[in-house]
Amino acid sequence: MSGAKHWEQDKEATIYVGNIDERATDALIWELMVQAGPVVNVHLPKDRVTQSHQGFGFVEFNGEVDADYAAKIMNGIRLYGKALRVNKASADKQKPLEIGAELFIGNLDPMVDEKVLYDTFSRFGTLISPPKVARDDNGLSKGYGFVSYSSFESSDDAINNMNGQFLMNKDISVQYAYKKDGKGERHGDEAERMLAAQAKKHNVTIESQPMPPGLLQTSTPAPPAPAAAVPPTMATGGFEPPMAAGVPPPRPVGFAPPPVAHRGPPPPFGVNGAPLPPGAGRPNALPPAPSGLPARPPPSQAGYGSPADFHPGNFRMPPPGFGPPGAVPPPPPPGFTPGYGR
Repeated sequence: MSGAKHWEQDKEATIYVGNIDERATDALIWELMVQAGPVVNVHLPKDRVTQSHQGFGFVEFNGEVDADYAAKIMNGIRLYGKALRVNKASADKQKPLEIGAELFIGNLDPMVDEKVLYDTFSRFGTLISPPKVARDDNGLSKGYGFVSYSSFESSDDAINNMNGQFLMNKDISVQYAYKKDGKGERHGDEAERMLAAQAKKHNVTIESQPMPPGLLQTSTPAPPAPAAAVPPTMATGGFEPPMAAGVPPPRPVGFAPPPVAHRGPPPPFGVNGAPLPPGAGRPNALPPAPSGLPARPPPSQAGYGSPADFHPGNFRMPPPGFGPPGAVPPPPPPGFTPGYGR
């Protein structure tokens, strides 16, 4: 299974596998990689003392096509909770030329992913590689990432416009990243800018890696909501010209016309709609007198409250011999002098 050393393998048909958990074995890596194609051998370098592998290895396939396929589908597969890093062993030969216009983006919101970085920073220039967001073993963002441009003009423009700006509720810091092989030096120094100018002068093009399809997808706008159906006018209480003029709308076919409204007073009815007995409908009708009592006097023809029976409040009829109020007093009896007592 591990008979051939990695330097004896076919580089074009070999892939590099990194970030391997210490519990993984050669047999387990073989069973995993054989899902992509026929495997020739698996080599995991071992520690000379502990005889445990060092967290990486090489897998040789039967052909270059199988190795390319495995590098595409196996990269990021989790083994014992750790995402494997899989790429071609000869990728160092295919590494595109970089001028050093690599930026470090710090203080990222946990919701910012590679797609957000691409949509935000690709507007300043061409990116030569997909944006990267540093993640832990659980796939959670560590709060920083990297983007690489094809020119320093684009990277300078991104720094001037995005440093200190808010991206998903957090103000991000944008600056040149540290060099991987430098001692605390950042990209974007004078030496790199001079080399980039010389490459541009000699028409050396900076090749860009193909972007994953997920980064290039544009969010399709939501379709417009369908127009709400307009309910009938009568259901909504809307106004139509016949209704506004006081004319009711025409009745549907098959409906009888409404009954004519009764203009006069309604006829009297008794309990449960039965007709009243004769004389019960008169306003002055009284129930018959109980037995053993004299009969009631007949009601006044003028009715209650008639002028003939009207007397103001607290008014009493004058005693006999006295006239009504305001009348001329009668003459004094004989023997009395007029004006007595004045």
